[in-house]
Amino acid sequence: MEKLYIKGTDSTPEIHFDIAQNYFLVKGKSVFSEVDEFYSPIINWLKNAEGKFPKKSVFVFDLEYFNIISSKRILFILYTLNELRAKGDDIHVTWSFSLEDDDMKEVGEDYAYMVNLPFNFVCKTIESEIQ
Repeated sequence: MEKLYIKGTDSTPEIHFDIAQNYFLVKGKSVFSEVDEFYSPIINWLKNAEGKFPKKSVFVFDLEYFNIISSKRILFILYTLNELRAKGDDIHVTWSFSLEDDDMKEVGEDYAYMVNLPFNFVCKTIESEIQ
């Protein structure tokens, strides 16, 4: 299956999904209004990947900030991952947040409560963000 790579911008996140490398990343900011145009191909890619994931696939969410309309689409991604897990794919989530950003941690905890996926929370220090 073809990998999915979307370069991040100042308002859209980087998306890097690669089944062959077992690498799945959503990183950056999501602060724009055309969320359907951006997120629909991502969700479609995930649905088409059903049954093709390696034994254990970890989706890393390393988001600095997202607006309300983006939050719903991020939840749709998590719902899709939840459906894939229910159908047999061994999918896990790593939710990364900055030490100073309690809000982003709480949002991740809220998402974890809404889906049936194993969540791992990783607190980034300032030093690890610089590297």
